[in-house]
Amino acid sequence: MSEHDVDPLEPTTAGTPPEGEIHRLREELAARTREAEANQDRYLRAMAEFDNARKRAVREREDLIKGANENLIRELLPVLDNLDRALAAAKGDPSAAAVSAGVELIQRELLRTLEKFGVTTFSSVGAPFDPERHEAIARVPATGRPDMTVVDEIARGYLLGGRVLRPAMVTVAMAAEAPAGDSGAHRGERDPE
Repeated sequence: MSEHDVDPLEPTTAGTPPEGEIHRLREELAARTREAEANQDRYLRAMAEFDNARKRAVREREDLIKGANENLIRELLPVLDNLDRALAAAKGDPSAAAVSAGVELIQRELLRTLEKFGVTTFSSVGAPFDPERHEAIARVPATGRPDMTVVDEIARGYLLGGRVLRPAMVTVAMAAEAPAGDSGAHRGERDPE
């Protein structure tokens, strides 16, 4: 190396940039760092928005499928009601035993298929009346049963994924009516004269 050649790796006093140049370079570095951070922030936000959009699309698709399934299942419930009626009508008729067994088999298969999609039945007879789960079609005097207890089930109720798909149609017990002369006075008390 000649004496005029400068090694770029060795610091020299003659080649030291002025203080202003260092300040300018530091500001430029800070500006580039802020720009890189802003780009990183935009990238992360865009990725989050994309992920949210993907999740929303999946959720909307699932809701659409669930809604379509729910509509189809609602249309099938009257078929199950008719199978129940057919079995009730054939009950006790020995000549209809074979047909009744076939209808029962079809009913069980249809219920098993619906269970795969989250449909379940619920029992109502003997349970307290619940307006969320029951639709009262009649109130009947029922001795020996508490007031507002389900006495009979006309049509089964169904749940879809744990929520009521169709309430059970039921008859509900009502307390025996008070005798006509009883105006609400307690027993053992006389009416004021």
